[in-house]
Amino acid sequence: MKFRYKFSKPITALIYISIALCFVGVGINIFLIITGDVKSAANPVYPIIQYTLMFLIPAVLLIILVSLLISSYYSIEDKYFKTSFGIIKSKYEISDIETVILDRTTNKLSVYFKNNSFIVVVVKDEWYNEFIDALCKANRNISFSIKSKENSGDKDDKKKK
Repeated sequence: MKFRYKFSKPITALIYISIALCFVGVGINIFLIITGDVKSAANPVYPIIQYTLMFLIPAVLLIILVSLLISSYYSIEDKYFKTSFGIIKSKYEISDIETVILDRTTNKLSVYFKNNSFIVVVVKDEWYNEFIDALCKANRNISFSIKSKENSGDKDDKKKK
């Protein structure tokens, strides 16, 4: 089961603006190549390297940005909990997950592992229950708790699924 990563509106806007700037950069590079004269350079190797880099950098940035939009998700499969943030991917064993905590005060969903590490899961709020159910279904030993405004710091509503 896959759950898409939820980008904030400013980050999504920044990604789309950056993608547009990549295309503008390529357009400017094409214009500079057409209006520039490689043959008039003292050594034609330097302009060729310059133009190559001027196309390579926006192309790499474009690939990274598009992969962020297309391939950012959390996946719960048979034995693994996978995270994908564009081209950066991680894989965790579901058996290593100890606790899932939904903090209603900060509206964050955290997954804690046996090695005392954790990750914060960023998905739509409506998907929290479905995500927690999928994790607990994959490993019945995962404890789930909710921190809410009513029960401060020391006390948690704990459920064992």
